[in-house]
Amino acid sequence: MLFRRLEPVRGWLERRALWLTALVTTGVLAVMLYLPVGVVFVEAVLVDGTPTLDHFADVLTDPFYFGFLADVIADPLTVGTHLGALAGWLAGVSISVSLEYPVPGVGVPIPWLGLETPGVRMGLFGFTAYQAALSTVASVALGLPAAYVLANYEFRGRRTLRSLTILPFVLPGIMVAVGFYAMFGRAGTLNTIFGLAGIGPFAFVEANPLAIVILAHAFYNAPLVARITVAAWESVDRRAVETARSLGASERRAFRDVVVPQLAPAVLTGALLTFIFTFMTFPIVLALGGLQLATVEVWIYDRVQRLDYAEAATLAILETILSLGLTYAYLRYESARSGFARTSASRSVEPLFPDLRTAFTPKRLGVLAYGLVALVVFVGPVASLVVGSVTDGGGFTLRNYAFLLERQLEGATFQTRPLPAIRNSLLFGVATLLIAVPMGVTVSVLTARAGRAGTVVDALAMLPLAVSGIVFGIGLLQGLVFGIPLPGGWRFQVTGAVAIVVAHAVAAYPFVTRNVSPLLSSLDRAMVESARALGASRYRALVDVELPLIASGVVAGAAFAFAISIGEFSSTVILAGGSESYTMPVAVERYLGRRSGPALAMGTLLLVVTAASFVVVDRVGGRYEP
Repeated sequence: MLFRRLEPVRGWLERRALWLTALVTTGVLAVMLYLPVGVVFVEAVLVDGTPTLDHFADVLTDPFYFGFLADVIADPLTVGTHLGALAGWLAGVSISVSLEYPVPGVGVPIPWLGLETPGVRMGLFGFTAYQAALSTVASVALGLPAAYVLANYEFRGRRTLRSLTILPFVLPGIMVAVGFYAMFGRAGTLNTIFGLAGIGPFAFVEANPLAIVILAHAFYNAPLVARITVAAWESVDRRAVETARSLGASERRAFRDVVVPQLAPAVLTGALLTFIFTFMTFPIVLALGGLQLATVEVWIYDRVQRLDYAEAATLAILETILSLGLTYAYLRYESARSGFARTSASRSVEPLFPDLRTAFTPKRLGVLAYGLVALVVFVGPVASLVVGSVTDGGGFTLRNYAFLLERQLEGATFQTRPLPAIRNSLLFGVATLLIAVPMGVTVSVLTARAGRAGTVVDALAMLPLAVSGIVFGIGLLQGLVFGIPLPGGWRFQVTGAVAIVVAHAVAAYPFVTRNVSPLLSSLDRAMVESARALGASRYRALVDVELPLIASGVVAGAAFAFAISIGEFSSTVILAGGSESYTMPVAVERYLGRRSGPALAMGTLLLVVTAASFVVVDRVGGRYEP
């Protein structure tokens, strides 16, 4: 009887489930994203309560920030003169001139590139874009071979390795910097190996700081490129390739004409995200390059440290506009390419090394060569961290882990203990999944059904990827932690575990959207319309027809969301209202304040716990993949 009475309510909820979820998503974004960011951005447009654009004019016309473009912005009528000078410079560029960094008198040689630019001031924004472009090229170059191997070959541990490709996302930036120093420093692992052969040591970090920064960025982002591209590569229908071959196309031609067009949107997605992440890079550059290689984000941090919030907010707004512009341009491209359908039919993989006769073919030798590179770039820094946790100046030791055990057994609530950090990280990660996945899928569905206007909405929904993490953290502190006064003496304040989970979900849901949207836009709408014609509500058609067909994208997005939550530091350290709300990255940072050993031990626990979690997420999620 009760169920029969509730049937109309259930029907009403099903008919409006999508819009109710959209309303909740909008509310979450308004409180946890737009409000904090707006609190900081208002510093750039208000002076003593009066609106002004003076801060923007000062930044845009300052050569320190925009190099030679600042003169063009200050006096657009001279653009012809500047273009003529630039053309003359391009005609006379040679291989042996020097790159002038925006800070006067500071040069940044890049011998590994063999290209230097004389007399052209790129400015802070130009240099930031330059290093982001190099980092994107390096990430794609290292990520695509990994995607090729994981999508086309079968070998023992393949699924586990695929699960672990997301592991770099959980490492705090300072831990990555420590790992790269431990790997590439003068006393690092690589020089130790070279020393056994009687060569070296080499000053990898000191002589090529920009190269090490780019490698560190690739350490973070190449797995992202690989993860996104693997899903697209596995969905390529082998029958289409075989048809092209049967019509006379060579293997290379069939790959270029059939496979590449279907991979291009996924590769561009990974490249776009990599460029945005590295354009807004902060901890890696600050730790490995300092202000000598300052990016816009590092300079925003410096301005905040000097309490110059107006200039920091102005830089953050300009940075956000550029990032959103790139995102919008990509989304327009993605919508134009949505005609390429994706299917998982007839997908097969071959053994990587079936026998000794085929073990040394050019393709497999290339795989082995890539494996050596991956060993140095990806495994080396992580292994160096683990080795550093069990060694000191005198050799092997478990003293660092004994320190963590002592902290746990002491039980003092004011101390940072490992088990509460592990528990909180896992609980926050699971809770983030429960919020971020529905938010990401909802945004994907709404933008897919909104037509051309959906591109604008989708770009605005990607704001968490485009806004400065430092500004977001400051906004959370000024807006939600300190509280916003309300009429009647009330104060709106959000802190603690709930705020942490919601902030993690806001940071993570764009990854769900970016994994789901391409699959959703390529679905055959006739199947959905048939379900609707047979009486299914829009909600039932989504759950019963669309979601099973895009399960691989949902699972991939869920894995990214979990990783983002586990590795998130800035919002967690700001919003944790009590001594029991810290997570593993926060514990790593707190231990670093004492000495590096316990921090490396806690970082190793972070790696072990999250690696096991990712394997479980992938294995459980894999049951729902087509």
